[in-house]
Amino acid sequence: MLEKALIGDKKYWSWILFLMAVMAVGFFFYLRQLTYGLGITGLSRDVTWGFYIAQFTFLVGVAASAVMVVLPYYLHNFKIFGKSTILGEFLAISAVTMCMLFILIDLGQPMRALNMVLHPSPKSVLFWDMIVLNGYLLLNVVISHVTLDAERKSIAPPSWIKPVIILSIPWAISIHTVTAFIYSGLGSRPFWFTAILTPRFLASAFASGPALLILLVFIIKKLTKYDPGREPVQKLAVIVTYAMALNIFFVLLEVFTAFYSGNPEHMTSFQYLFVGLDHHSRLVPWIWTSVILGIGALVLLINPRTRKNDILLIMACLSVFISIWIDKGIGMVVAGFIPSPLGHITEYWPTLPESLITLSIYAFGLLLVTIFYKIALSVREETSA
Repeated sequence: MLEKALIGDKKYWSWILFLMAVMAVGFFFYLRQLTYGLGITGLSRDVTWGFYIAQFTFLVGVAASAVMVVLPYYLHNFKIFGKSTILGEFLAISAVTMCMLFILIDLGQPMRALNMVLHPSPKSVLFWDMIVLNGYLLLNVVISHVTLDAERKSIAPPSWIKPVIILSIPWAISIHTVTAFIYSGLGSRPFWFTAILTPRFLASAFASGPALLILLVFIIKKLTKYDPGREPVQKLAVIVTYAMALNIFFVLLEVFTAFYSGNPEHMTSFQYLFVGLDHHSRLVPWIWTSVILGIGALVLLINPRTRKNDILLIMACLSVFISIWIDKGIGMVVAGFIPSPLGHITEYWPTLPESLITLSIYAFGLLLVTIFYKIALSVREETSA
């Protein structure tokens, strides 16, 4: 089926070449990072996780969101998601691949990743994160290949694939749960040291991922003849609505707990995010942008009339995606380091090389999505013909 990705018009190949050019620029700066070290980034002794880990944290949620189309279709026989499941699974594969790449480049030297395999430590949450990420990637590769191949041959998928699909549902939740445990298990970081961090991660995942899937469906409808239907898009929009409402509710719970208790350790990180701390306020405009976009998107999504308007739905989904990308990415990660356990404030901002390397990985993810969707849509056109 891979040969189907080699057939396309001039626009298709122009897009592929553009993504490869972006990847080439990022790879050049990554070679500089390999030579010079992580000093090329904005990281410091006090802020040891930055833009790379922020993208990893965000994209784990995008990967886990594939379950929101798989679960209704395979467990509840919700047939209207039939045309969207393969899109969700391919999105999950691309997102998990990007997650792993962001982890590798954050290690400085990629060979250090072998320490997890050569010297496994089951007591470490990072060890289990490696297990669930690789396992989820393998599950989605197997499921998407088997189901799409069966569709191409116009036969029913083999019976053994159904238990694998069912296994992928709790596994999808596990990748985000274990990732949240990496943060919430650090007692010296009060901003992350909260039991509600895991459900907050899951709520944001089930908002941002389906929102991105809706945007991709609209792009596909615009550029191709493929149309998954209006009803599954609206059902996904309802899922985004409930998940976004829960996400905002959980954030408000965190803010209330921190400020009503008056615990200074819990308050300082929120103060840094929303109003600044000791004249340090680099992230304040970003977090307020996230708040405004998130609330505005929820207003559009809650009202059925605006939610059923395609233009407003696109605006709402784009706002959800950007809002959570800021809040759950750089806002969540960096604020956990400010102030340090010793009370020092060291601000962080990604450097140009760091940003270009990040952009190149997103370009690689878009390349995977483009190729996978090209294959899936070509198979659908072939079978329908």
